[in-house]
This record gives sequence, C-alpha cells and structure tokens, in this order.
Amino acid sequence: MSPLQKDLVKATVPVLKEHGVLLTTHFYNRMFTHNPELKHLFNMGNQQNKRQQTALAMAVLAYAEHIEDPSVLLPVVDTIGHKHASLHIRPEHYAIVGRHLIASIAEVLGEAATPELLDAWTVAYNQLAALMSGHEQTLYDEKVSLPGGWSGWRPFVVRKKVKESDEITSFYLYPVDGGAVADFKPGQYISIRLFLPEINLQQPRQYSLSSAPNGEYYRISVKREAGSQHPDGMISNRLHDFVEPGDVVDLSAPSGNFTLQAEDGKPQVFISGGVGQTPLLSMLESLVRTDATAPITWVHGCRNEQVHAFKTDLNAISEAVANVEKHFFYDSAEQLAANEYLGWVSLDQLPAEALHPEAKYYICGPGQFIRQHYRYLVDRGIEKANIHFEEFGPLSLSVN
Repeated sequence: MSPLQKDLVKATVPVLKEHGVLLTTHFYNRMFTHNPELKHLFNMGNQQNKRQQTALAMAVLAYAEHIEDPSVLLPVVDTIGHKHASLHIRPEHYAIVGRHLIASIAEVLGEAATPELLDAWTVAYNQLAALMSGHEQTLYDEKVSLPGGWSGWRPFVVRKKVKESDEITSFYLYPVDGGAVADFKPGQYISIRLFLPEINLQQPRQYSLSSAPNGEYYRISVKREAGSQHPDGMISNRLHDFVEPGDVVDLSAPSGNFTLQAEDGKPQVFISGGVGQTPLLSMLESLVRTDATAPITWVHGCRNEQVHAFKTDLNAISEAVANVEKHFFYDSAEQLAANEYLGWVSLDQLPAEALHPEAKYYICGPGQFIRQHYRYLVDRGIEKANIHFEEFGPLSLSVN
C-alpha cells in the first residue's frame, strides 16, 4: 500500500468506531442476498444475535488502526485462521466477501466514499485476505500431513451417546471409512455440520474435544440449550433430540490454538464455568497420562450438582493422582463435601497454595467469567503470558 492509501484507510477509523456495526450489518445483508449459498457456511445464530456483525466491525476497525504494522495482529489472525480452517473457508470465499465489503463501504458512506478511498480499502482488504488465506493454507497442509488427517468434511458415525448430567451429553464419533483418526492438541475443537429443517440450511457448529487423543474416536460433550428455538442452540438441541448411535455426521479436522502448554513442567491450573470445562477435560486427561508430578488444580463452577457433568470422573482422577486438587462451586447445593463451595467461582476462596505464581492458567467459560478471573490473576501478579483463555463464539482482530 502507498502512504496515501494507508492515510485514507486510517482516516476512516472515527467512522468505523461510530458506525462499524451499521456497515457490517449492511454487508451481511447484501452478501446473503446476492450469495445465499453462504448461509450454509456461516453460523446464522450469530447473525441473529449480532455477534458476527460486531466481531467483523471490530476486526475492520482493528485492521484500520494497525494498517501501518498489521504484524501486531498476527496472534489473533492465527486464532481466526483456526476457526476458518475448521469451517473450510477457501480463497474463493475471500473474493466474495471482499466484493461485498467494498460495495457496502460505497453504499453506506455515499459521497464520502471517493474512488481513492475505495481503491485504498480494496488494496487493504486484498492484503489482509492474502495474509489470512495464506496462513489457513498452512493449517490445511498441517492437517493433511498427520496420520489420519484430512481437510474439508469427513463422515463420522455416532457409536455411543452418553448422558453426563441433566444438561450435557457426550457423543463418541468414529470415522465411517474405518481409517485412522488424527491426533490433536488437547484443548482443540472440531466443527460438526448438520441440516436444520427448521431453517432449511446446513449449519456448522464448533465443539471442543472433551477427551484426550486416543487414535480411535473423537468425543464431544454438548450442552442442551433449554427451550431454544434460535439457530444458536438448534444444533446442540438437534444432537440431543435426534442424533442417535448409528447416525452419520460430517466433521472437520481438529483446530484451535487454545491448547495445553505443559512442556516446561510448571504447575497447571484449570478454571471453568459450565460446559466450558470440555476443552480443559481433554487437557487434564492428557496431562495425568504423562505421569507429570507438578501440582494440578481444577476449579469448576456450575448451577448445581445435577448439571455438573464429569464430577465422578474428576473425583476418580483426584483420588488416583496425588498431585491433582479439585475445587467445585455451586450456585445452590443441599450439602457440600470437602473442597466444595456455595456461590459463583471465587478464586480468593481457594487455599493460597492452589494458585501457584509460576503456573500455567487456562480459563474457559462465558465472556464475563473469563474477564473476571483474568483480571483477578493479573492483579495477583500472574504474568499475562501464563494465562490462556477461550470464549466460545465469533472472534475479532482486536488486540486488547
């Protein structure tokens, strides 16, 4: 990009801060009108709740703000790249998105969208698209290079369906072709694709893998979204209500960079809320299989014992493995056992030795849950580089 083009892009920052969601809402409406086939690729639940529009607005803003040095966005580009690779996003999709994004800028800004400004944003977008699609191709190459690896969609059969609590059910998925199952990094997720007759669309959803790699199957553990008629909960509820052993579903290969970091032998602390424990379960199972001796702390919160999935498994692990310590928080409980607490997860109720200053921390749950505990740890002097977190849902290019 020329210096003048960069200045033109930076000049749009105030407009993007004030009207970014208006622009991205117009963009999605335009794109789905002209290319309705893309509705099968996008999570339409996130369209209805505006999360996707907001995430894209933040991404466009962050890119404009850092147009002089987009390299500062690379860590988040990696996270988004994993999401895109899980959904099988290809370069041709970037071309469609770019065409509608530039047209939307012209239509929303009106006379302010000069030919020079549109040219500048076209160059900027093409630069970003090349960065993203290039990184995603690297991820695709890595997937197919693994034994049992693949890209795109692969049919898997449900062999077992296990109720873990009043809300959460596990699905054990085996490849239909009988081939090998690629190993994954504990903490990663897969996408599953189902047809939703309610909205007459195929829809993908991403679910964390909830067991350690085993070479035979993948396990996902899915929360029922009670009373949901919204696309955001329809896949989860369809899995609960209609998908049974013997049924076939399409899966993408494992993706994600929220993964176990245990190479240096430091203590590990896992903090989860509700179904957010699923990627952490994979990490914990993998860790205890290595005979690691560093302290491991498991902290989990949910509404009550009836919705507490995997409690028996966690109790068994903590009894069998001396260096694992567990702490459970319940919003309501008739009685509490040792290391169980009434109320939301509150790290200051834990024994001082449970939160090791040099530990690796992993937080997964709702956005507010993550922000609360991240701030708590930082305020206690934990280095930000040692705090890893993942919130389910759309991501932006924000670097904050």
